[in-house]
Amino acid sequence: MHPFLNRDHLTLQAQVREFALESIVPVARELDETARFPWDNVQAMAERGWFGVPVRREFSGMGRDYLSYILVVEELARHDASHAITVSAHTTLATSPILAFGTEAQRARFLPWLATGQVLGGFGLTEPGAGSDSSGTRTRALAVPGGYRISGSKIFITHGGVGEVFVITAVTRPEAGSRGITSFIVCKPTTDPAEAERVGIGHRPQLPYSDGITAGGKEEKLGWRASDTRQLFMQDAFVADEQRLGEEGEGFRNFMKTLDAGRIGIAGLSLGIAQGALDVALDYTTRRRQFNRPVWDFQDIRFGLAGLAAEIEAARLLAYHAAWLKDQGRPFGKEAAMAKLIASELAARTARTAVQSLGGVGYTSEYPVERMMRDAKACEIGEGTSEIQKIVIGRHLLKEMGG
Repeated sequence: MHPFLNRDHLTLQAQVREFALESIVPVARELDETARFPWDNVQAMAERGWFGVPVRREFSGMGRDYLSYILVVEELARHDASHAITVSAHTTLATSPILAFGTEAQRARFLPWLATGQVLGGFGLTEPGAGSDSSGTRTRALAVPGGYRISGSKIFITHGGVGEVFVITAVTRPEAGSRGITSFIVCKPTTDPAEAERVGIGHRPQLPYSDGITAGGKEEKLGWRASDTRQLFMQDAFVADEQRLGEEGEGFRNFMKTLDAGRIGIAGLSLGIAQGALDVALDYTTRRRQFNRPVWDFQDIRFGLAGLAAEIEAARLLAYHAAWLKDQGRPFGKEAAMAKLIASELAARTARTAVQSLGGVGYTSEYPVERMMRDAKACEIGEGTSEIQKIVIGRHLLKEMGG
């Protein structure tokens, strides 16, 4: 048995794998080509509780550990990254900040809907002028009687259209730099009410919607095409005091903590892509014959795929260890950044190698490796680029040296 996994972990992993093979694989290509959000599978995943895996039972979650959540994301990504990022962004970026930093009233109000997937959530940090430098937030929140007036925009927001609950940052004290950034819970109606009504999830009129919050058009992306990504606009949107998440000035610090955990999720997603690409390459090269012998018999192919299999297992141990540290309540920021860095770059390399191993057909949509190659690139960018991960790791190393 795997040193980090118990029987409950393995059972959950098998359940996700069965669902992916039965419900995701048959539609993944069409969803990618049409960039259509997978409402039916989202509803099915919500029924299974996968949008609230690490959320406590008192808030309608599954009450499982963080490693269980990573297994769900990894197994989904093994077959389609768009489904995996739908669960990952919702759980780590929208739900976990409310769980970690919210008041009991905020948790009771928002978490049951999020944990059961009745509504989808998102995370608003990145702005047109604040990408890797997230401390450069320009969205403003002006204190007014009873709450705040928020104006600004956020970009590359997963679930920006289909989602209804968002945790966002805004500047409340411009003179204080990153210590003047505060986080808020804001709500807007889904842009897809007909589909939400059809599947029975995705819209809850009881939410405190704010006038002035709207979604932009759906982004046309290289990968993760079935995932909904948009800009979020806030135009003098009133948000009540009780929707401020944490104290004023704590937003930047709390979002950095959120990103630490989110990096483990992207590491798990990257592992899924890498494993899925390797699976396809192994199957194809052992069946495909060239020069009167299986392609697998050529040493360059065999050694290349064997080396990737070893690297995937090493990255898996790194990611699982980071999740285990989090579950133990121990520091995990350095390990999360390492796992994300190694796994994301490995996913991109494995997908490229899989395409090469399949030859011409690998470059067509007949096989999923070309989609995996496109999907893998986002893993090197989201939740902090590879360069940002190296900065984070370097800071931890310097701190450990007493510098």
